[in-house]
Amino acid sequence: MTILPVDFYDRDPRLVARELLGQHLVRRGREGICRGRIVETEAYLATGDSACHSHRGQTRKNATMFGRPGRLYVYPIHARYCLNAVTEPRGVASAVLIRAVEPLDGFALMQQRRGVIACANVIERFSVANNRLNQVGARSIELRHLARGPARLCEAFGVDRRLDGWNLTIGARIWIAFGSNVAHEDLATSPRIGVTSAHDLPLRFFVRGNGYVSRSSIYLART
Repeated sequence: MTILPVDFYDRDPRLVARELLGQHLVRRGREGICRGRIVETEAYLATGDSACHSHRGQTRKNATMFGRPGRLYVYPIHARYCLNAVTEPRGVASAVLIRAVEPLDGFALMQQRRGVIACANVIERFSVANNRLNQVGARSIELRHLARGPARLCEAFGVDRRLDGWNLTIGARIWIAFGSNVAHEDLATSPRIGVTSAHDLPLRFFVRGNGYVSRSSIYLART
């Protein structure tokens, strides 16, 4: 796999957020490898964006955002985590949140980390899967929910604050590799989800019609 280089991240987060769609997030650990196709991202800007963590200046918790591009910025939310790729030159604190991936490899490991059994569809969930629930004590979900949303994604990929600041460009532990480019007509934008300010900025990017995107949106526009 071709690992995305530092130069890829050393750009405007809006460009990076668009072009991360279709690329592959890869996580390697002692338990094995997980891989997923990125289908949803959000850009957070260094200036004019009150929803960005760097808006009020550098702190111990957001220091990674002010560092080199291509580093992983991990922050906690409701006892879970979200992962971001740091963008632009050092000192320009911007980042791209990865909101959802379409799982490609490592399904069993993702399920184990999340404590679930992922099924292809609702019918299978209520038939075959329930027999397995009695054996393993896990709850059943649809496959599309396995890494849908930033907190679920981090849980499935085994990402927490210990990976904050990790170099995404060296091909160890966690990285992003080239997968495929998404056709222009399949790219869509909307306002970001769950932000407490700067609500209307169209900085969420996702693959139109993809079932693994975390949330559908009434407002859809081509990028």
